[in-house]
Amino acid sequence: MSEDKFKEIRPYKGEEEAAALARIAAHPILKDISNYLFPGKDPNDLKHLISSLKSVEEFQAKVMLFAIKKIVSDTAKNLTYSGLEKMHDGSARLLVSNHRDIMLDSAIIQVILHINNIPTSEMAVGDNLVTDPFMEDVARSNKMIKVIRTGNPRELYKYSSILSEYIRESIGTGRSSVWIAQRNGRTKNGVDITEQGLLKMFDMSGSGSFKEDFGKLSITPVSISYEYEPCDFLKARELFISRRTKYKKSPGEDLNSILTGLMQHKGNIHIHFCEVINEQELAECAVQEKNEKFKMLAEFIDKRIYSTYRIWNTNMIAYDMLNSSNVFSSMYTEEEYKAFDEYCELKISGFEGDRAEIKDIFLSIYANPVTNSGVIPVSQLHPVEGRGN
Repeated sequence: MSEDKFKEIRPYKGEEEAAALARIAAHPILKDISNYLFPGKDPNDLKHLISSLKSVEEFQAKVMLFAIKKIVSDTAKNLTYSGLEKMHDGSARLLVSNHRDIMLDSAIIQVILHINNIPTSEMAVGDNLVTDPFMEDVARSNKMIKVIRTGNPRELYKYSSILSEYIRESIGTGRSSVWIAQRNGRTKNGVDITEQGLLKMFDMSGSGSFKEDFGKLSITPVSISYEYEPCDFLKARELFISRRTKYKKSPGEDLNSILTGLMQHKGNIHIHFCEVINEQELAECAVQEKNEKFKMLAEFIDKRIYSTYRIWNTNMIAYDMLNSSNVFSSMYTEEEYKAFDEYCELKISGFEGDRAEIKDIFLSIYANPVTNSGVIPVSQLHPVEGRGN
């Protein structure tokens, strides 16, 4: 396979690496970044460090992973993880996770892999987040695969085919694992669902049977659980508007979401690496009708994520608040209930609109994972879409 075929989307390599790192080192914004990462130190130290680096691996290990650790340390109470033992076999995998934060979902996974001496993965990221040349240099120097989402239908089909081939080659040759979100765009309502279109994209590069092609990808679901949802109010506001009209992003909105997600307090964070989608499950999918194959595969991925999603007190309190119930009252204190209620009120305090409806939407973002996870009997569940429907 000609490497030029992937040049537009793959991480930098060879001579591209040093050239991109030189551009990053020379960018004036680096001073502000240095002041945050290394307060009190000469910003030229970071510039000189990046100037001395020659590869994507060096930049990721010596700069990006340090930066993510700093952000997590500043904005999270605890970061825990489980299921990592299955990642030590050295095989390349397709890591498919739920998607709650634009940058941190994949970034935290890389930190966990790195500190456990497991090779970091490449990461598929939408091109809407790398429109600035500096951002593209940073991203593609950090093992980013660019997912091109702009163009006419023919162009998008071509780019999807190229992306599919690249992912399959990366995993099939053992060069690198690949991380990708289970859907296009973050989960906004707290319901994590794998898009069948994503699975069909994976299948575009297959040349054998359904079971063989997906078996070679070693799909490994990953669940990401935040105690405090990144950009929770921004997501609630978008859902509120979407109930009334088609939501349109404003200029700079993606950047604002990135910065908000990075800097917002997150409480506890837990990452779980699930069991790979196995041969028996793929065989069950393979005997289904065409579209049902992908539907069943998506359900297997979703079940892994739902069953290992860490339910926090914020989720249980939100469920009880939203439904005027006491299903989980033994799991949290009155003080915790009051504190979360005050947190909700603070978040929606500046909202100009129906306060009751926006609060219902806000609470549903936290409550929906409770329903998905199956932690309480179905007979006790209540709808959690909010009274504003």
